[in-house]
Amino acid sequence: MRMRWFLRSPIIKTSLLNLSPPISFRPHWARRTFTSSRLSMAAIHNHSNSNSETGLARRFWIKFTRESIFAMYTPFAIALASGNLHIDSFHHYIAQDVHFLRAFAQAYELAEECADDDDAKLGICELRKAVLEELKMHNLLVQERELDLAKEHGINSATVKYTEFLLATASGKIEGLKGPGKLATPFEKTKIAAYTLGAMTPCMRLYAVMGKKFQELLDSNESTHPYNKWINNYSSDGFQATTLQTEDLLDKLSVSLTGEELDVIEKLYYQAMKLEIEFFSAQPLFQPTIVPLTKGHKPVEDHLIIFSDFDLTCTVVDSSAILAEIAIVTAPKSDQNQPEDQIVRMLSSDLRNTWGFLSKQYTEEYEQCIESIMPPDRLNNFDYKELSMALEQLSKFENTANNRVIESGVLKGISLEDIKRAGERLILQDGCPNFFQSIVKNENLNANVHVLSYCWCGDLIRSTFSSADLNELNVHANEFTYEGSVSTGEIVKKVESPIDKVEAFRNILKNCNDDKKKLTVYIGDSVGDLLCLLEADVGIVIGSSSSLRSVGTQFGISFVPLYSGLVKKQKEYVEGSTSDWKGLSGILYTVSSWAEVHAFILGC
Repeated sequence: MRMRWFLRSPIIKTSLLNLSPPISFRPHWARRTFTSSRLSMAAIHNHSNSNSETGLARRFWIKFTRESIFAMYTPFAIALASGNLHIDSFHHYIAQDVHFLRAFAQAYELAEECADDDDAKLGICELRKAVLEELKMHNLLVQERELDLAKEHGINSATVKYTEFLLATASGKIEGLKGPGKLATPFEKTKIAAYTLGAMTPCMRLYAVMGKKFQELLDSNESTHPYNKWINNYSSDGFQATTLQTEDLLDKLSVSLTGEELDVIEKLYYQAMKLEIEFFSAQPLFQPTIVPLTKGHKPVEDHLIIFSDFDLTCTVVDSSAILAEIAIVTAPKSDQNQPEDQIVRMLSSDLRNTWGFLSKQYTEEYEQCIESIMPPDRLNNFDYKELSMALEQLSKFENTANNRVIESGVLKGISLEDIKRAGERLILQDGCPNFFQSIVKNENLNANVHVLSYCWCGDLIRSTFSSADLNELNVHANEFTYEGSVSTGEIVKKVESPIDKVEAFRNILKNCNDDKKKLTVYIGDSVGDLLCLLEADVGIVIGSSSSLRSVGTQFGISFVPLYSGLVKKQKEYVEGSTSDWKGLSGILYTVSSWAEVHAFILGC
């Protein structure tokens, strides 16, 4: 049960327990940090609201990153990036985009009429000209391919929904607002221009990001990508500059708006992002696609099993730090007498010092252990056997460290009530609860979720998921022992090492009493997850643990960003082939958020 004391100072507040007074708890693990990009993702909302130096458009883009990811992971976008998108699909898309761009140009024209500032009018006029140039590019594609858009490709419902939303916004037909003909002042008309830019900006930014991403994924010798012109246009400096110009204009038009009016723009921005997802999802496909993973899932024949780590994979803070915090906050002070009928506990000040010493010792010895298990030279080929032998040494270290914790008595006297209360208030990673809910609430999936954790106290995990309406998750962790409802300081050890985790993983599969074809996915973030990640059909690393990557790389493991890995697989994916997800390939896929996991496995 790896005690990740060497992480950055934990986000722990006594509000987890509704206890007082708050304590000052400075851990010793700060010197060894593991960068976690998803930690900042979990705090996006508060950050974006408090950072007044960041422009409105940028804050909204960050806040609604999840929606942009879902658009990027649509089968159409993956196939387009790979270059094997069926030509008929591309033709249909171009036809829809022509309708969309015409509406875009018309919306800019209406916004220009509403703007009362000469600079704003000029800026909107320039943006409208850029859209007309984009339409010219589409028209050239139509001419080159000799398409009859009116005859061959009618406008689909998703395109109609988006264009009607856009033109309604530009016409001032927004819920709760007066129509433009009834607007009394130039300032009220200017608000319509700001609202219109709010509905258009996310589309521009999404296309700019997609263009850059697709350009990055082109092979250096891939000059024959069939959709090079499309990629070159949206990755070009010109389009990137136009996108920034659109965002800057939105920021300027919004400067004098009230909080309620800014809320209107946010709602429009969010609605536009959702309509973008629908737009890409509605494009017809005439080929097999690699996403979503469950696309070809047949519940009668197939069994999907999702495995996940808990600490810092699902949560934003490690559970060992939370349990230590509970112990310190609730421990008796030097001027308090302990009831004779209760478990004798260490004083709060002594407990703090003991915990500090244990964490410092763990940090130093963990670093030494990691260094000692590394092969002197990086292996050219992935070697699972060598890695397993190395991690056996890490397992012995974890066992010794956990015995020290038990012997120290720092976990003695914690009430089950406080543990459950802390679990109810424990913050999960953004998107994690929604993903699990989408899995377990879908009766047509025939899927199970198993959480494999080093956490000392399974009750903490169960309480956390229960508060998120996730009682169906199967939790495999260590357990506190109790006298009544108070911890004795002892731990029933079930999962305390990489070896224990992979054995639990194998036993779960062995005990599946069905003959269905099994597809396994493991989601983790640390060295302790390595063996499970590798044995699963799909191993997904969330975040960016430096120790995980350094150990894995040294043993020949390849870490591939999930999106680029999917694009590569899509290039190789043709009619009649299989998706070829197999364990022990030596390839692990990396993501920065649960949104990527959700989009890949389940789709929009």
